[in-house]
Amino acid sequence: MSVGWLLGAIVGACVGVVVTFVLLRRTRPVAVLARPSDAPEAAPAAFDPFARIVQALPVGVVVLDGASRVQYANAAAGTIFGFDPARAIGTHLIQAIPNVALETRVAEALRGQASIAPLTFTLAQTARTFRISVYPLRADGEPHRVVLFADDQTDLVRLDRARKDFLSNVSHELRTPLASIKLMLETVIASPGEEAVGLFAPQALAQVDRLAALVAQLLDQARVESGNLQLALREVDLETIAAPIVASFEHQAANAQVALDLLPQRPVRLEADPDRLAQVFVNLIDNALRHTPSGGRVAAELDVEGGDALIRIRDTGSGIPYRDLPRIFERFYVVDRSRARERGGAGLGLAIVKGIVDAHGGAISAESALGRGTTITIRLPIAHPQGSLSRA
Repeated sequence: MSVGWLLGAIVGACVGVVVTFVLLRRTRPVAVLARPSDAPEAAPAAFDPFARIVQALPVGVVVLDGASRVQYANAAAGTIFGFDPARAIGTHLIQAIPNVALETRVAEALRGQASIAPLTFTLAQTARTFRISVYPLRADGEPHRVVLFADDQTDLVRLDRARKDFLSNVSHELRTPLASIKLMLETVIASPGEEAVGLFAPQALAQVDRLAALVAQLLDQARVESGNLQLALREVDLETIAAPIVASFEHQAANAQVALDLLPQRPVRLEADPDRLAQVFVNLIDNALRHTPSGGRVAAELDVEGGDALIRIRDTGSGIPYRDLPRIFERFYVVDRSRARERGGAGLGLAIVKGIVDAHGGAISAESALGRGTTITIRLPIAHPQGSLSRA
């Protein structure tokens, strides 16, 4: 069942409730539809059950008369549009909700034309998107009325945008190496011989490795986001995990003329998943080396502070702009996408690192100065309460 279908069903149910509510009350004065905030509360036996239902709805509900004046508004509508529902009774729609597009749609509904469409409002200096449903209400012998529903879809819009960005980024990251492999194979087929094979086979293999690494990252990210990242916890020595990882990058660092150091300040033993921590070191050191120019330095520091194991990866690289710093742990977020293509970054490494750190009950943060370098700091609890983490 899709979220859109579910919301449609909810709004449909709201329509039925409100239509019934309005029609059953059509012989009563309009003032009865909303009790002023300072009026005495009605006795439970006299309190209209339909009013209670509509008042409790999480969807904003506004009923307007034929002159577009507010006859009723529930609490959710007041929260959404920023007005006092009781004080709004009798005011014109444009006064209660100053939006010309909405006023136009209400006028169309008074002529019998229903509509469902999103509208964006700026509330408390924040833009939020609402699905606004406007329906005509007509009963024999009664004046025309309009009922308006508003449900907040800001988070759904954000999720949909993230989904589209995700698909776009994945498609690009997969398409680029596949196109390279296809071109190399076509060249080898068109020019058979050892020279062509010797030239293009290693490059094709490197692209296959890139694809395999990307697929592995996507799987890890999927496990992180679904909460299915299992940890094989045991007592480990942090330096024992970090040392072989740092050693494996020494050749890459030497070729880039970047100094790479492991700096254990004191012995650190903790309860953790060694394979997942190895991923953390690989992603962070690789990322630091790719963004540190010749003559720079990358250092992996290990320490203990309070009850936490401390990991710091420092570099003297290009740094991160202040506006981008809060988003670097988001999946597929790349500070400079054009340069990331050259360096082979897909924007998943830091998101996976954060997921692993979160799974261990730790915390990760970043400090950076543009042109001067970046420091990633990870704090991991040395011991975990029994049963507090998922184990394999």
